[in-house]
Amino acid sequence: MSVGILVVSHSAAVAQGTVDIAAQMAGDVRLVAAGGTEDGGIGTSFEAITAGIEDLATTDAVVVLCDLGSAYLTTDTALDFLDEDLRDRVHVSDAPLVEGTVAAAVAAQTGGDVAAVLAAAATAGGSATGGATDGTDVAEGGGASRPEQPGGPAPLADTGAADGTVASGTAELVNASGLHARPAAEFVKAAARHDAVVRVNGVDAKSLLAIMALALPQGATVTIEASGTDAQDAVDELVGLVRSGFGE
Repeated sequence: MSVGILVVSHSAAVAQGTVDIAAQMAGDVRLVAAGGTEDGGIGTSFEAITAGIEDLATTDAVVVLCDLGSAYLTTDTALDFLDEDLRDRVHVSDAPLVEGTVAAAVAAQTGGDVAAVLAAAATAGGSATGGATDGTDVAEGGGASRPEQPGGPAPLADTGAADGTVASGTAELVNASGLHARPAAEFVKAAARHDAVVRVNGVDAKSLLAIMALALPQGATVTIEASGTDAQDAVDELVGLVRSGFGE
């Protein structure tokens, strides 16, 4: 499934800057900025939002992230005027704009469906549900995805119990800037290629924001643990990635 992402901000510079950041970590994902008014002022534009959604219409689903309350209102108005087929494929997240966009983009880059992309964005706001509050199921589209309950990421399923396969390994972080955004994104994309449940220093290795929150500096020990059918392959790849310095 292909998921496009629309960034709606009161500022054209903020919208475009957010897209630029996310694109550094998710180069294959369609990202569109809809910021500011038609005359270049501060505000939101019904026309720009509509054009952005239509630009992403060739994707299977569209996730919209907004900066402030009135941006949601303008987006909701734009949704009302879309064809039903396209409207049903648009999902609005209430995740923080920059962090949510980056997390959503990385999830889309790894091939996640719209539910996975929304869930990744939701981790930026401290919610794991990614569900709609208007009674609309995420999979149905056409509704806001605004979690009601705060909380941490959803507990990881333990697949190791099914086949007894458990693996672990350690490596020293060699990157001068530590595990910052770009290598963290590479780590997540590598982890997502495996079916195993993978943890890095105790957090979900498939969650960009969880890894970045570790704030691991150069010289830190990275401990990777995995359980599931391809646990050893996952550990071997990720240990190798850390030791290589992520190509930096």
